[in-house]
Amino acid sequence: SFYTRRCITEDPSWSLVTVPHLTELCLQHIVHNFEKNPILNYLLPEHQRKVVDRLSTSLPLSVTANIVSHEDYWKKCCIERWQVCDVSNYGDSWKRMFFERHLENILKFFIPNTTDPKQVLELIPLCKGYVQKLEIDQFLPPVRVDQKEESNDLTDTEEDADFSEAYTHHYNLKDVITALPHLEELHLTYGVKSCGMNFEWSLFNFTEQDCSNLAAAVKMCHNLKVFKLTQSKVDDDKIKVLARNLLHHPCLLELDLSHNLIRDNGAQTLGKLISHSRLETLDLCNNQIHHLGAHALAQGLAESSTLTSLNLRLNFVEDKGGEAIGHALLTNTSLKSLHLGSNNLSEPTAAVFSQVLAQNTTLASINFSCNHLGLGGGKQLLEGLANNKTLTELDLRHTEVEQETDFLIHQIVWANREAARLGSLQHPTAKPL
Repeated sequence: SFYTRRCITEDPSWSLVTVPHLTELCLQHIVHNFEKNPILNYLLPEHQRKVVDRLSTSLPLSVTANIVSHEDYWKKCCIERWQVCDVSNYGDSWKRMFFERHLENILKFFIPNTTDPKQVLELIPLCKGYVQKLEIDQFLPPVRVDQKEESNDLTDTEEDADFSEAYTHHYNLKDVITALPHLEELHLTYGVKSCGMNFEWSLFNFTEQDCSNLAAAVKMCHNLKVFKLTQSKVDDDKIKVLARNLLHHPCLLELDLSHNLIRDNGAQTLGKLISHSRLETLDLCNNQIHHLGAHALAQGLAESSTLTSLNLRLNFVEDKGGEAIGHALLTNTSLKSLHLGSNNLSEPTAAVFSQVLAQNTTLASINFSCNHLGLGGGKQLLEGLANNKTLTELDLRHTEVEQETDFLIHQIVWANREAARLGSLQHPTAKPL
């Protein structure tokens, strides 16, 4: 009878194998209740991994940001959200990538007077430990309230001018970037991408208010090393405000102001900045700098001991400006790379640079492309290179230099480059030129 009772009470298909371990049940419970009770750091490492593998990527950042440090979780978050994810651009950290791109997205689509600023401010305590670089390639203006029906007496141009002055100030970055202690790079473009049929010039207006807000913010970013403000119609008045705030910056090494509207007055301000700061790289490509501005930059260069790279491509410095920069390089011993492409230069500039190449032992790269150096200019440069052992790059494309001269110059430069390469192989610790 005991045997019969046993048969009845037992399920013949029942097996001990299907019973989950208590540990497994506990981990499941932790995963399901993670939002209310995120007890990750109290678990053993292997249990932590099991929990993180099962966590949903839709959990609020207020829960996961400062608790989950496992890269696998943030990799999953990145890949689910963005199609292209190159983690090498983010110091090989998926968590850093997630927070930088997440913050960038919020700032790119922030509409002043419409978007709630809390959306940004609440994110700062969550992301401030991980954000090192921000690239924001658009800033949206406030939504325009159409007043045409109310004021028909105003012409379109008057109305546009009125609107652009009063209503196009963009989001003030000050609260955000001054609260990010690890921020080292800031790349900004004040404009609107994909505006399509809604195009208006006022969408691309970097206002005076925007400029003074940004200048004050950057001044307080004490760890900022790279600052890029491109394609934003930055003119002389605005560059003065920015440069004044950058003058005694403790860390700034690279300044990119390419594709703007900087003229000679702005270049004079930047000349002072070169000589009074620790700046190493200055990019002024595609501005409106003429010979007076080039003179001021040359003066800064003569006094600088830190600037290693200067880019003046696509300006209007002409021979007066080119000669001034050449004369500065007879005494400067820091500059390694100079770009003077497309500046309407001719033989007089080449003559000064012939002297530079004979004396200067620092310059490794010069770009003269798209100038009118001519046959004489080419010969002058070749003469200067006779005993030069430092120059490893000289771009003479579209400079009207004789083919044979170009060939001989190329041979000297190539030999210097090869010697530098062999030298760096023999002394791996030394920095290559």
